[in-house]
Amino acid sequence: MHEIGGDLLDDFGTTQTREAPRARIVAGWQRLRLPRLVLPQPRRGKRARKPDRHARTQVAFLRFGYYDIAFKYFVEQVLDAVYLPLPEPTKRTVELGSRNSSDSVCAPFKHILGDYIEALELGADVLVQFAGPCRLGYYGELQESILRDMGYDFKMLNFATVTGKPLTKYIEVCKKQVNPNLSVPHGVRGMLAMFSLIEHLDEANEFYLANAGFEAERGSFDRTLAAYHADLRISVSERDISEAHKRGMEALRALPTRKPAAPLRVGVVGEFFTAMEPHSNLGLERKLLDMGVEVHRMLTLTSHQLRHNEKNLRAGASDYVRYNMGPTSSMTIAGTLKYAQEGFDGVIHAKSSGCTPEVDCMPVLQRISRDTGMPVLYLSYDSQTSDTGLDTRLEAFYDMLAMKKEKTK
Repeated sequence: MHEIGGDLLDDFGTTQTREAPRARIVAGWQRLRLPRLVLPQPRRGKRARKPDRHARTQVAFLRFGYYDIAFKYFVEQVLDAVYLPLPEPTKRTVELGSRNSSDSVCAPFKHILGDYIEALELGADVLVQFAGPCRLGYYGELQESILRDMGYDFKMLNFATVTGKPLTKYIEVCKKQVNPNLSVPHGVRGMLAMFSLIEHLDEANEFYLANAGFEAERGSFDRTLAAYHADLRISVSERDISEAHKRGMEALRALPTRKPAAPLRVGVVGEFFTAMEPHSNLGLERKLLDMGVEVHRMLTLTSHQLRHNEKNLRAGASDYVRYNMGPTSSMTIAGTLKYAQEGFDGVIHAKSSGCTPEVDCMPVLQRISRDTGMPVLYLSYDSQTSDTGLDTRLEAFYDMLAMKKEKTK
């Protein structure tokens, strides 16, 4: 990352004073609740195109936790297009995805397809697919084919086609699919700023998971985190992002907590999409926080995409894994071992049903559990998984960990 000194540059390279964005950001910070989203009326079918007005292009991503903030920044500051936010998903979302999918595909495929259908109903011109270092990385073409068979007319910006290539290749795909006038240097600068934004989001979420379960005032962490996210949503430069992050972290750290000296600590590991997307895992982390648990999750976009080092991960867990078993396997195994070595009370392994790489990890995790004595709860999700069943298993796991901890005092 680098600091931007002097005057600020807007989207078109025009200088701005420091005061304008700062006043705008401070005003946004004072709103403790997210602004109400006003969405266009649903529609489907062919849309009239205006190729000379790329800024009218509405771009939609899949739902993926708090990363929608980074998606918005990418669309507005890199693509110079209109970001189309999606409302909170409903039961209908996954039903739409399931109804138009093969039974053999994983639950994340169905969640994402449902997201895309609702985005097209809202008028999206371009859909962005990036998800998954596993089969999800190949699913974009299949999802595009399904949606076209359903009668939708749109463009698919599928970053799986350039995965692992230089940023300039990503920008070239964006120029072709969205904005032919996009400057490659401008696009690369914007992408780097977006990476910084992702790192900040993950840092704030790590602090939130470790402390929100012990808040002195109910809801204070959620309100402060929402205000922090609202602040970041109006950022238009790397400087804005850095200042918003500094304010947000100061506010989070200032919140009073009633954290015991030795709280129950649980690590979350698992499959790329299910472990990170709260609607896919039925709010797993929120449920743990409500129980008064200190939660940690090594797997983030920062750790797995921006700072991933497969060789180092395997070296740290060489007694249990000696070769790359698949997309998130090394991180699942290394994370579980790390939590055991650090004295965590338990680990939850979250995956979609039938996720082959994570199924292969399960015997290794069982061995780590036997060797270290740390319990592991295995959760497998599909489109039919219910809150009630999940709550029952989590409560039983919590009770077991609490009793075990009490005996070791």
